[in-house]
Amino acid sequence: MAEIVLIRHGQTEWSANGRHTSYTDLPLTVEGERQARAAGERIAGRVFAAVLASPRRRALHTAELAGLAVTEVTEDLAEWNYGDYEGITTPEIRSGRPGWSLWTDGCPGGESPEQTGERLDRVLDRARGFLADGDVALVGHGHCLRVAGARWIGLPPAAGGLLKLDTATYSALGFEHGDDPVLTTWNAPA
Repeated sequence: MAEIVLIRHGQTEWSANGRHTSYTDLPLTVEGERQARAAGERIAGRVFAAVLASPRRRALHTAELAGLAVTEVTEDLAEWNYGDYEGITTPEIRSGRPGWSLWTDGCPGGESPEQTGERLDRVLDRARGFLADGDVALVGHGHCLRVAGARWIGLPPAAGGLLKLDTATYSALGFEHGDDPVLTTWNAPA
């Protein structure tokens, strides 16, 4: 049975430093490029009916280095909009807002968990439409792909906070017993 393969982009300077990166369009580091090529080795030989990607260059470059031919670029796969928290770390945010959690509080000037969940629901619906023809790849970002994993198995967007996802890792969404959605692989290194 076909799967939806999730590939998080390779390392960037900000992902290496824990800085929230949504709309800032950073390139991959040298390590990020190596990670992206390794992700390509992990999926070598797989044929994809569709490859959907975020419009950010870190995702598109990851797809390219992994040997994936992007068939659709969609803003719905862009990273969670961090709004006023763009470019800063969780400890920095919590120094002025103790107890803050992206997963429950969202971001001022950015998106709520529910808004991010709505976008990823659209992506998953789009991907489901291709599964009859084969596997689908989604190339995106850490927090949005974590939300996709949670939504796939029927959990609220906030449950993505329970799913760690490292740079350039491989995850897969599939089915058990015919049509029961499951996580078949999660956060597997390339």
